[in-house]
Amino acid sequence: MSDRMHVTPDVVPGEQTEPLSVEPEPTLPEAVRQRVTVLAAAAISSLPPDEIPSALRRVANFAPNRRAKLGGAAIAAQLASDPLFRQRAGSWAMDVAGELGAAIRDGVPPAAADPVEVAALAYLARPAGWTTLVSGAAKTLRVDADAAAITERLRAAEHLVARAEHERTVAKIEVEKLRDELTRLRAEADTLRADVRGLTRANRELQTRERKTAEMLATEKGRATRAAADSEAELRRLRNRLLEAELTASGAKSASKEARSVDDARLWLLLETIGQAAVGLRRELALEPATKLPADFVADVAADRPGAARAQARAQDADDPARLDQLLALPKAHLLVDGYNVTKRGFGDVSLEQQRTRLVSSVGGLAAQSGVEVTVVFDGAEKMVALPSPPRGVRVLFSRKGETADELIRQLVRAEPAGRPLIVISSDREVADGVRRHGAYPLSADALLRRIARS
Repeated sequence: MSDRMHVTPDVVPGEQTEPLSVEPEPTLPEAVRQRVTVLAAAAISSLPPDEIPSALRRVANFAPNRRAKLGGAAIAAQLASDPLFRQRAGSWAMDVAGELGAAIRDGVPPAAADPVEVAALAYLARPAGWTTLVSGAAKTLRVDADAAAITERLRAAEHLVARAEHERTVAKIEVEKLRDELTRLRAEADTLRADVRGLTRANRELQTRERKTAEMLATEKGRATRAAADSEAELRRLRNRLLEAELTASGAKSASKEARSVDDARLWLLLETIGQAAVGLRRELALEPATKLPADFVADVAADRPGAARAQARAQDADDPARLDQLLALPKAHLLVDGYNVTKRGFGDVSLEQQRTRLVSSVGGLAAQSGVEVTVVFDGAEKMVALPSPPRGVRVLFSRKGETADELIRQLVRAEPAGRPLIVISSDREVADGVRRHGAYPLSADALLRRIARS
């Protein structure tokens, strides 16, 4: 997108037009330009096919999460040259923004609002004073960048001051050592001077011995100096080895602590699940202590009641919500949902964002009613836009790049302790067979959809 997007005044056929003075548009910061492109790309999904500009019809065929990246240049050019398209995109963006969009239309955006979002919406919708909002956002971004740079400089200055203080302390210690050495050498020099004077007064014959003694003394001093240097080097080497050993021990201790924390969490969850299941079953069925795990009681329901085979046959169907209700009633149950497998089967006629929002809100009500732990898994190698916060009791996960939601579901099943009731919602037979081998209960997407519809 170019640094400036110019406005072409709308002209209605048949009306008399007068020359208009068009105020030059403010320069859009890079962050605002990117946000404008993302909003316009998302707005294309809401436009009828006949309202999409011909230059963007090829871009409209891209996936919503890749549209801004692959067709950003074409969208930017259309926004600059097509006021009608910009107006439609701005209306959609302001409606999606909700209260923020209404505040921008009134010209009083909240002080705590993101300046990039405010500037992007103002540029698209063009309310009164929109140039002021864009200029204000640019100033705010520049002030933030300057503040970050100043903070970084202050941090670097503090680091330099600390380093200088450390070097000053080291230098002070070295000076003290040199002073002690100088005092010792002066004492030795005084002793040597006294010896020289005594030898001079004693005999000339001793001069030769004196010279030899002086030479020997110089040799020994050199050896002592070299020994001191070797000792200092050895001491530094030993200190480095000690530091490496301490770092190695610290890393091993941290890894051991982390592994033990994970094992403790799994063990706690296993003990909690078994304990609560046992207490609940004993209280409800008045049974003696048993060695069965909580998940084993699901299979016993049909085996212990042959007289009610016809009534239970429908409940054991993988598509029947009654089967799902039986499993959700187990203590500490965990419901795993293959997100897009359910949404594309139940309401695939809406956008992916609407599918995710509708499914997460629906299972949120189910979690509130039954008290089970719910995890919804989506394929999500790309970055998601406008993802709402999940309801209480619901966890939303996206698979990483190069990984599918099916693989992530299998990892979640394998991570749970043995005996915990796990219900996996997916119509994918390969997923169902895989989780069944690890003790989970697979049900089809229709069972969850019918259960949600009943609520």
